[in-house]
Amino acid sequence: MPARESVEDKTETMGTMNKILILHGWSYSTEKWEPFLNLMKGRGLNPQLLGIPGLTELTDQVWTLEDYVEWLKEKVGQRKAVLIGHSNGGRIALAFALKYPDKLKHLILIDSAGIRQNELPIRLKRFVFKSLAKFGKKLTTSETVRSFLYKLARVNDYREAGPEMRETMVNLISVDLTPDLHRITTPTLIIWGREDKITPLSDAKLMYELIPNSRIHIIKGARHS
Repeated sequence: MPARESVEDKTETMGTMNKILILHGWSYSTEKWEPFLNLMKGRGLNPQLLGIPGLTELTDQVWTLEDYVEWLKEKVGQRKAVLIGHSNGGRIALAFALKYPDKLKHLILIDSAGIRQNELPIRLKRFVFKSLAKFGKKLTTSETVRSFLYKLARVNDYREAGPEMRETMVNLISVDLTPDLHRITTPTLIIWGREDKITPLSDAKLMYELIPNSRIHIIKGARHS
């Protein structure tokens, strides 16, 4: 692995004039981001944590990845931005970098989604989500059946989501950006928790391999969040 500048050096090179936008992951609260935001502000940076439609911002529509990219385009505006994406926010950031590279100064991915996994737990999760979305009440009339399926998928995100966001989740996890990662031209910093079990470290290494102008920083002992 080639020598790389530190994360601190990389942060300093952003300067104070760049627009810094943060896309959080699949969460209905952004409270856990406060220490991170305060740390950045303490370094003279001015980050903006965007509320994701359907999660921290109310919406009654079913979203696709393309919908989120166009929504983000409006948020970025005319000025180039530094875009930070965690988990599902990273998936949106990757798709945005592919479609609108001229609008980005830097791309920072933290335990990002976007690579379609085929390990058994991930395949099982996709199967459960799609089954629930397809058969709806027919499949989930029984609370026992519902509880079993959620336990099988090992995730509470789907359980807590409303009907529109359940369909949105199915739309998003069905997308695989792997074949297009080599087209990303934005300088990219990849930050990953070594113990991440949701988006595994192998995803980080694959992104680092495929994105031409990228650097990687792995955090020992850290998990997905």
